Amino acid sequence: MTLTTDRRAALKAKHRAAILQAARDLVDERGGRGFSVDDLAARADIARRTVFNHFASLDEVLLAVCEQELSVIIDRFLVDMARTPVGDGSRASMFDELESAARGADLATAISSMYRILGDPGKDDPKAAVLTQTAFSRVTERLRDEIARRYPAADALDAALLVESLMSGIVVIAQHWLSTSGPSVDERSLADWDALLARLVHSVRSGYMPTD
Repeated sequence: MTLTTDRRAALKAKHRAAILQAARDLVDERGGRGFSVDDLAARADIARRTVFNHFASLDEVLLAVCEQELSVIIDRFLVDMARTPVGDGSRASMFDELESAARGADLATAISSMYRILGDPGKDDPKAAVLTQTAFSRVTERLRDEIARRYPAADALDAALLVESLMSGIVVIAQHWLSTSGPSVDERSLADWDALLARLVHSVRSGYMPTD
């Protein structure tokens, strides 16, 4: 029974991996959302219904690809945080940790990849904006969990507001960066991203630093 269950789990994992890889390949070839579920199933060499056994829609497939892109960055983000000594639990110390990790993460590259996968999250493509927001919301939960783990005695609402403020701000500056400098990642656009991130940090920091 266990052997059969293991085989089913392995097959399920194999199909999921094939779907995500096929989606990546089609994004590279056709750009963004320019393919159908039938195209995806054919490329993954599976039945159409198998796609829906794993994902509710094509959008969910693309979100999963984006989550993989963001997860690499967030994993690095969390590793950087783990190397930082835990502060005193104040809002300021929690913010300092998040700021340091955000500056060290390759967010511009991840955002550029998301643009390529989902499209421009601007007014001309509202669906891309919703999908981008959803992708960021999912990884934001991971950051909230990590802050809660590192600071169990901290006010839970303060911690949640801190993470949400920073991540929501990143979505805003990402859209601005894409419309003014991106999505190509080069020396100039990276400098522009760093300037926008510094501006965001300055804006959000005022709510988390001591006033005295």
